[in-house]
Amino acid sequence: MADKTPFQIQRDQLVGEIGLSLEMVLQNLNKLNRGLESIIEVGNEFSSVEALWSSFENVMAKDKGAQSDAESGEAQAEAEAGAEAEAGAGHNRSRTQSQAGTYGVKDEDRTQSREQAQGYDE
Repeated sequence: MADKTPFQIQRDQLVGEIGLSLEMVLQNLNKLNRGLESIIEVGNEFSSVEALWSSFENVMAKDKGAQSDAESGEAQAEAEAGAEAEAGAGHNRSRTQSQAGTYGVKDEDRTQSREQAQGYDE
């Protein structure tokens, strides 16, 4: 069996080429793995910076929430104080005028509306 058939010769060549190709693939996979490890290493170096920014963001979010709560509490207290002062001063406004003031209707607009209503009555 010293003589090989052309099929066996071609098969041995192809098996050798496949072996070399697999070795090249293995080398390239190792290079890729080292590259990915170095990227992960660089990313891990920034973990402390990320933690610092996260804590800063959390502190700012808490401060903003506390500030908006405080502002809404102040606005509510001012509204209540204004209502008490108005009731104590003895101002008699009709309910519609009070509601109009609440919804941002100016005195001029209310006066014009009254004049128009009186014009329709005549």
